[in-house]
Parts: sequence; structure tokens; C-alpha cells
Amino acid sequence: MTVWNIHFLNARHGLTRVLPEIREVARQAVALVEAECDLPRFDLVVKPDGGRRNVDRGPQARTPAAGQIELTLNPDGFAADATLRALLREMHHVIRHDRAGYGRSLGDALVAEGLAGHFVLHVMGGRADPRDATAPAPGLARKALNEWSRLDFDRARWFEGKGDLRKWAGYGLGHRLVADELAQQPDADVTTLTPVKAEVFRAAMRRLVSSDGPEETPEITDSPAQNAAKDAAG
Repeated sequence: MTVWNIHFLNARHGLTRVLPEIREVARQAVALVEAECDLPRFDLVVKPDGGRRNVDRGPQARTPAAGQIELTLNPDGFAADATLRALLREMHHVIRHDRAGYGRSLGDALVAEGLAGHFVLHVMGGRADPRDATAPAPGLARKALNEWSRLDFDRARWFEGKGDLRKWAGYGLGHRLVADELAQQPDADVTTLTPVKAEVFRAAMRRLVSSDGPEETPEITDSPAQNAAKDAAG
């Protein structure tokens, strides 16, 4: 049984009305993870979002360092199932961080997020989370393979849609990447792949590239000035 601590940033009582529910969900998440694999010691920091986020967006969680999980939520929109799934994902990050390392490259991030999404699916069943179910655009796998080893990749671009890639593109591609690797290893599951280094998955990305379509390119249309020039010419 793992040792874990929960810390509430609650000096202004923003979380007071949902403290019992948060504790219960956290205990449930720990029990579910421990039924599948060893869970390293960790600290869980829970803080209110201060009303800055839309309630419908749900809880936001991250693993900023080894053995640390941060959970930010809006008490007015507390949802036990969404919070549970968010914690399961981050607990998998805690496990992988200790066993293989989260890593620093784009390939590392794609594999880590893909494994975490599959872990939630493995534990909870049902459908993949919306971010993991995002369909990769044509050409995305090739783009990822070309940038696989980059340490200066733009996480917001790849995972949050802040740039030329659709929102959650990296999550969807990572999920598909791990699914491909699982299909190659019928006796494996996501728990056996958890300690595997990201470089091993590069072959799976090559397989995705070989089955992928050409990269999406925006449709180029003539400007009003060009149209006027064509009319004048002809």
C-alpha cells in the first residue's frame, strides 16, 4: 500500500463544501490504481480555480515533478467521475515518471500521454476520454516522426490546440500510437508497457506514417485583387 498525502489550498474556504467528495474520489483512485500495479509515494495538491475557468471544462490536473500531482477544480462544478479519471491519468504519470521517466522530447510526451489515456480506459472501461478519442489529422504522424526527438517542441501547439494543430492532436495521436503497439503485442497490456522507453514506440509511429494519408494543406483561394485582375484579362 502506497503512502500518499493530500494538501488542500483552502485558506479562503474555496474547497470547503466539497472536501469530503474530493477525499473520497482520491481514495477511490488510489485503490483502483493499486489493484493494477504498484503506485509510488506521492503528494496530491488540490486548489480551487478561483472562478477563472468555465465550470463545464471540468477538473484540470498535471504532474509537475516526480511524486507530485496538482488538481485544480471549480467547486461549483465538481464532478466525481471526471475528477476520478483526471487523477487516474496523473497517477499513471507518477508511475511512469519513476519507472521510465516522463522525458523531454515530443516522442516522450506522445508516449506518456498515450499510455496514461489507455490506462484510464484499462481501469474504467467504456469509451476513451474525448481528448484521447481525437482523430489525428492526415499527415500528423509524419510530422510527429520528423519532430520525435525535439526537446524544444511546443507542448501548447501539440496538445492544447494553440497553433496550427487542432486541439488535443497530441493526445489523439499518442492514444493511437499506443493502440498500435498493443496490437503488435497481444499478450501485453498498458501496465506492461508502462516502463518501456519511448524510443521503442518509434517503430509504431513509422507504421502509422505508412498507413497515413498526405498532410492536410489549407485550400488556397485567389484574393479579391487577383480575381479582379483575371476578370480584366479575360
